[in-house]
Amino acid sequence: MKFRYLYQLTASHVGVLLIAFLILNIMFSHFAEGLIYKNKTDELVAYGENLLHDLSADPKASAATLGEYGRVLGGRDIQYSLFDADSAVLYSSGRPASLIRLRQEEWNKIKNGRTLVVNQEYERSGEGVTFTLLPYVRDGAFTGGILLTSPISGSREIISQLNRYLLLAMLAALAASLLLGGALSAFHVRRLRRLRDAASDVASGDYSVRVPASGIDEIGELSGDFNAMVGRLGESMQEIDRLENRRRQFIADVSHEMRTPLTTIRGILDGIRGDMIPDAERNRALALAGKETRRLIRLVNENLDYEKIRSGQITLEKEPIRLEDVLAVIAEQLEPLAEEKGDLIRIDVSGDAVVSADYDRLIQILINITKNSIQFTENGEIQLRGFMDGDEAVIEVADTGSGIDPEEVEKIWGRFYRAGVSRTSNPFGEFGLGLSIVRQLVRLHGGDVSVKSRIGEGTVFTIRLPGGNG
Repeated sequence: MKFRYLYQLTASHVGVLLIAFLILNIMFSHFAEGLIYKNKTDELVAYGENLLHDLSADPKASAATLGEYGRVLGGRDIQYSLFDADSAVLYSSGRPASLIRLRQEEWNKIKNGRTLVVNQEYERSGEGVTFTLLPYVRDGAFTGGILLTSPISGSREIISQLNRYLLLAMLAALAASLLLGGALSAFHVRRLRRLRDAASDVASGDYSVRVPASGIDEIGELSGDFNAMVGRLGESMQEIDRLENRRRQFIADVSHEMRTPLTTIRGILDGIRGDMIPDAERNRALALAGKETRRLIRLVNENLDYEKIRSGQITLEKEPIRLEDVLAVIAEQLEPLAEEKGDLIRIDVSGDAVVSADYDRLIQILINITKNSIQFTENGEIQLRGFMDGDEAVIEVADTGSGIDPEEVEKIWGRFYRAGVSRTSNPFGEFGLGLSIVRQLVRLHGGDVSVKSRIGEGTVFTIRLPGGNG
């Protein structure tokens, strides 16, 4: 059984209001009752003190004074009785309700000169009354006392009237709370329903959905976070789609790239086994098979390297390396490849330039970048430059090749990406992993790599790595 959020909010508002009014009613009733009885007893004490004062001032006119007070107090529904020192009634203004028999402890209190006040009394009279007992002391001697009584029905009526007003106020506030709470709850429920519907759309694959967001409350902040999350999910899904497309292309590339050397190797092996290759051609055929085998190994290693680097499974063994030495090795290894393209490799390096790096991985970085430059340069020049910039070692690989389209500059670092090169004419970096591996390795070294290029003017790769002079 579902208890809808709208009903939960409304019930909470009403519950809080009812509890608040219940507490308020109890507190106010107690306060009002105490205030009413205090005013009543204060009034009785004041009349009693005035009566005793008048009796003391003119004892001869006591009968007239008592009668006069009886008429005045009777008009206010107050009766009084005068007692002597032995608790015998000397005078009573009238009703039996005023003739309350005193208990011993009450009489002892009066004899000690203290005033006795009782807010509500039901046991010793025919009706509920409030009464006060005041001692009558003349010339320092206790001579009796005066008892003033007033029915509590009027006080109870006032308290009941206050309670009725409180009840009406509570009902009015409850109605207002239901209206306001219902409207506010419905407003929040609509906002939550929008979030729920939007989440359902996202679950169905719609990442363009957005909900109104604001910073005025937690639901508004949640809506903002939801929009940001959906935006990131949309970008992630777009990236996944791009990677999926590249993966499909990658599978096609793998099939094509590996089929060619495997076909060549199989043809050579079949030819040797069937004696279809002359002895004079066997050495050349075996050399071709070896070349194609190395190509397959390179293809496999390139993918294995990328996965190891991406998953952090490689360990770098850094050491100080002179850039002059490492750039000379790169030029020597790639010079035959550059000559096939009609390119010239030049080295420009400061003698004091030293980098802190893993030697094998640094060679791998520079081989990949330099091969990339040779790939896009024909009858041009490849410059390998090295120098220090503060605490950093800077390596630049510049070419005078065809350049890279500005829209593709950032894409070249992506896995499987190859900038406009036919897979059949790409003898290195076969799967488009070379530059992606480069960026990962440079970052593992704590460095950075960037590229600047112009169509028809060439490309410059800049690698910044921690220096090794420290």
